[in-house]
This record gives sequence, structure tokens and C-alpha cells, in this order.
Amino acid sequence: MTLTPLGITRPASATDAFLKGLVARVPGTSGATWKLTEVYTGETLVELPQSAPADIERAFAVAREAQRKWAATPLKQRLAVFKRAHTLFVDQARIVTDLIQAESGKNRRMAIEETCDPAMVMSHYLRRAAKLLAPTKRGGPVPLLTTSTEIRQPKGVVGIIAPWNFPFATGISDAVPALMAGNAVVLKPDNKTALSPLYGIQLLEEAGLPKGLFQVVCGEGPDVGPTLIDHADYVMFTGSTATGRVIGERAGRNLIGCCLELGGKNPMIVLDDADLAEAAQGAIFGAFGNTGQICMHIERIYLPESRYAEFTKAFVAKTQALDVRAAYDFGPDMGSLVSVDHMRRVKEHVDDAVSKGATVLCGGKPRPDLGPAFFEPTILEGVTKDMLCGVTETFGPVVALHEYGTVDEAVALANDTDYGLNASVWGSDLDAARAVAARLESGNVNINDILATAFAAKGTPSGGVKNSGVGARHGDQGLLKYTDVQNLAVLKKQVMGPKPGQDHEKYVQSMLSGLKLMRKLRIR
Repeated sequence: MTLTPLGITRPASATDAFLKGLVARVPGTSGATWKLTEVYTGETLVELPQSAPADIERAFAVAREAQRKWAATPLKQRLAVFKRAHTLFVDQARIVTDLIQAESGKNRRMAIEETCDPAMVMSHYLRRAAKLLAPTKRGGPVPLLTTSTEIRQPKGVVGIIAPWNFPFATGISDAVPALMAGNAVVLKPDNKTALSPLYGIQLLEEAGLPKGLFQVVCGEGPDVGPTLIDHADYVMFTGSTATGRVIGERAGRNLIGCCLELGGKNPMIVLDDADLAEAAQGAIFGAFGNTGQICMHIERIYLPESRYAEFTKAFVAKTQALDVRAAYDFGPDMGSLVSVDHMRRVKEHVDDAVSKGATVLCGGKPRPDLGPAFFEPTILEGVTKDMLCGVTETFGPVVALHEYGTVDEAVALANDTDYGLNASVWGSDLDAARAVAARLESGNVNINDILATAFAAKGTPSGGVKNSGVGARHGDQGLLKYTDVQNLAVLKKQVMGPKPGQDHEKYVQSMLSGLKLMRKLRIR
């Protein structure tokens, strides 16, 4: 690995005045603040206000008032806001990238890719929203004399709780379809990464989104979450499975819906006919992209016994050649973890594995000379289920290699987890790879790719199974989940029941005969 001493210059866009202007949007009457730091150096960027319960209640009140007007706005006018916003988001991508890097520590290549996600989501739903939200007329129980129309109505105010690993993508992208559908949004970003979503809201308002419609509240989850959930009409959450259970339980008590994208312990299966050079390169991104802090990233790689040594040699060599350092340019292959606390968690997982017999093939140590939260890209072998990193999501630049004898064994090992968010299968015979993919218990499966092909396919729902979540983002479901359905039924003539003076037995007979006839004619 190319590891150089820390020496960076903060981008000009991250000025004190600019950052203070962003956080001024956050209500904080309690006077409490959070020191939002530049991850590369540990230096404070800005003091972030912390919202009290009363601030959250007011945010919902303002959002609810704005939502009534927004819902009454013709859909064509609502969508026009996002057409303008798409241009603004693309034009300002470099400023967003600066903010993402400063607050999260990720390398610039990953940060610029994150900026593209909201624009991609906007583009997809600009094509689909009008059709999805249009009333759909269907037949009623009696042909010609009854109709039933499906009408989509916004839920009201959607609460979004966004994570720190992709703050801009989740904070803004998850809000876009909710807003298009006529809802308001109250967003709680993570304290560590509030700057980029705050700037995204500013861009949306520059594009014409009514002020007050998109509110932000900040604070630690236990302090802010309960009040947010109790006032929301729907909740979208991305984060850990443990927190997701708490949110789902509270939403259930309030009888509101929620969508939860949770953790993963994602496997990669390399079949014996795979192109190992491509698979090894794919594994580099799978394990170390965003410093391993991707919900869909790879933590377990299963290799055929006959090719284990060959793959391992190539993979270790590629890992050792990675350029790991802090820089606001496109040079580094990998950046920092998000915080010192998280770095310590990753170290704990590695130390636990080594103490129980795992072998470190490369990496395995923090790099304080690079920055306070840097950790080397790490490859382990001999990881077992009695180790923390054998069963629990590490969420860092750590991956374990495993051998398998048969494809059946590989599938069983891949499925031997409580999670089911993402999986990756590599092989030259695509039919064989598809057959393996069909056996995996995972909401997303990529063939000859790690995650981008699935996640960037905005037309297809993306979510987890088992302990990896409930519901999905993207696809038609990603917008319709933010709506309620009204069934508007019309009876044109009073034919529901016996005619005056008609014997009830005769009515029943005609009704049953009618059901058979409609089935035969395929009318109903």
C-alpha cells in the first residue's frame, strides 16, 4: 500500500461562512451543539445545533402546513421542480463532493459517485411518477354498472432517518420520491454527516421546492428518534438492524408504515470458471470501497479449493498496492473510516479474530500517521463463527477468505447468516451463475459485479430479506410506499340485492350463475 504522511488542504468551498449558513437551517433552541469535525484531521468544521423535542414538533407543524399546499399543487408543477433540481445537482456535484469528503473521510472517487445518486433517482421518477400517481380505473363487481378507481394520495409528512456512510445519497434520494408524491419530509441526518444533505435541501429550494416543506432536525438517535417517529406519517430508515428493530416497533405501535434497510454480512462466491483477474479486482471494491462502509459491501469471499491460492495471491497483491491516504483529489484508492470510535470497533473485530486463531494476510492495524480514523485494508483467513467478524457486520475494510469444495457447500455457507441484503456471484457461464444466484437468500444478487449493477438499477426495488430489512427503495415500490390508496367505488344503478318482490332463493341462484358465467367469459 502507498501510505504517505498526512498533508492536506481543505477545499475552498468549506469556508466557515458557508458551513455556518448550512447549519443555520437546523433548529436548536436548547443551545446544545455537536462539534462536526473534518474526519481527516479531527479539526472542528462547525458547531451543529441539536434539536430539542419542541424543535421537532415545530418542524413537523411547519412541514404539515406546507404539505397541504404542496399536495394541492398539480403533479406537473411538482415534477418541474425536480427537472430544475437535476441540473443544479449535477452542476454543483464538486461542492457536494467536498462536503462529503470533509464530513465522512471517504476518498474522492467514492464521494463524487455518491453525488450522482439523487440525480439518478430524480431522472428515474421523472419518467415514472406521472403514471404511478395517476388514478387507475378498474371494473367493479357488476359489469358495466360498477367501477372502482385506485387513487394515490400522499401520506403526509415522512420522517427520514439517514446514516453517516452515504449521507447525501440516502438523505436526499430517499426524500425525492416522497416529495414527488406530494408529501413533506422531516430529515434526521447523522450528526457526523449533516452538511451534504443540508446543502442538498438548499439546492432543492433553489430549484423551486417550497420553503418549509423539507425540514431538518439534528441530534443523537435516542434523543431525536422517538419524537420524530411519533409525529411522522411514515418512516424511512437506513442503518443497523438493532436500531431498525426499535424503529419498527415504535412505528408499529403508532400504526404507521416504515421501510427499513438494515445491516448485512454479504457474501461473494467465486465459481471455478470465473475470470480471477476480474474477480480479484471486483473484490477490491467489494471489500474496500468507501473504506468498507457500504451496507452492500462484501465481508465474506468463498473460493473453490482448486483456485484459492491463485485468487489469494492476486487479491493480496492488489490490496497491498492500494493508495490509502487523506486527500481532496482523485489520487487515493481508499480514505478514512468515519470516526475514531468506529475505527476502534473495526480494530476490536480484527483483534478478536486474531486472538481466536485467524490469520492476517495483510493490513490489520490502525494508521494514526495518516489521520485519526484510518485503518489498513485487511484480509483475514481462518475466520470462524465464534469470532465477532465471523457473524457480525464489521462495516470496515476487513474481509475474510474461505474455501469450498462444492457449489452446494458454497451456497450453504453464503446463506449461513441472519442477514440477506446483498450477494455477489462470479463465473463465466452466466446460466450457471444465475442458478447459484437463485439459491441465495438475499434481496440483491449481482453476477460478475459487487453491488453497483443492482443498486444503480433504479427501476428495480432494492431491499433486504431476513434481518436485513423490511420494504425497499427504488422501483415503483420506492415511490408508492409513500402513498395511501383510496378505493373510489361507483354504483350506477341499484342492482346489489333482490329486486322488489323477488324471491331471495331465485336471487341467490342468479347471483351464483352470474359468477360462473363471468368466470367462463373471463369478465371477473
